Amino acid sequence: MLAEKLQTLKSIFLEMEKALIAYSGGVDSTLVAKVACDVLGKRALAVTAVSPSLLPEELEDAKIQAATIGISHKIVQTYEMENPNYTSNPVNRCYFCKSELHDTLKPLATALGYPYVVDGVNADDLRDYRPGIQAAKERGARSPLAEVGITKSQVRQLSQELGLPWWDKPAQPCLSSRFPYGEEITVAKLQRVGRAEIYLRKLGYNSLRVRSEGDTARIELPPEEIKEFVVKTDLQSLVSTFQEFGFIYVTLDLEGFRSGKLNQVLNQEVLQRT
Repeated sequence: MLAEKLQTLKSIFLEMEKALIAYSGGVDSTLVAKVACDVLGKRALAVTAVSPSLLPEELEDAKIQAATIGISHKIVQTYEMENPNYTSNPVNRCYFCKSELHDTLKPLATALGYPYVVDGVNADDLRDYRPGIQAAKERGARSPLAEVGITKSQVRQLSQELGLPWWDKPAQPCLSSRFPYGEEITVAKLQRVGRAEIYLRKLGYNSLRVRSEGDTARIELPPEEIKEFVVKTDLQSLVSTFQEFGFIYVTLDLEGFRSGKLNQVLNQEVLQRT
């Protein structure tokens, strides 16, 4: 079943002949880049967009992974932070982010002779609230993983079978996802969240979020890691460090980490209007 999906994925790229991949360095877009490179070789190009919402460490990972795969890799700047529709952080913020991304990638692809721009959207993403998907579709982007019906778990399984060492890499959405809808996003806020998450990763915690609301940082960790975190971490040192980053209050979410948690404030009526 999964082998058939992989063959179908390869056939899509074979029909494309040339493709530019919107490549974040996450497990989804990296699998797309790997398969595209295997099929198309030098006729595949991975492009990573850099902005304040991308951790520098994520960019370095993207570079290393692209080099390991052997795919050509290009870095471009995007300027969503200059768009008040984005920085005001409405519930459809991701629409404006992906609009900026694909308004950058599409003319680049045309100029370089790539007839297709593809992304790493998978089949599970279609079942979540992802306004950015609509922005990509409006600009003609394709999502081969979703087209074939490959889910997130299957992305990881295929990545492991293809020998990609980052097959179990935790999801790392853009830093803007750390803020409650309606709170303005600034470069300074993004930087302090980024520094806080890097600090926690250096303590050995990889699957985590630092949610930011006003001057409060809320740490989310997997439920099974919370007790160990409280017992083993020098909490006073952590609080002092977070305060140096610019937070005043530091809290721990007792429910634990859950992807997309901020979307729980959205009711069906809001989703239908956006």
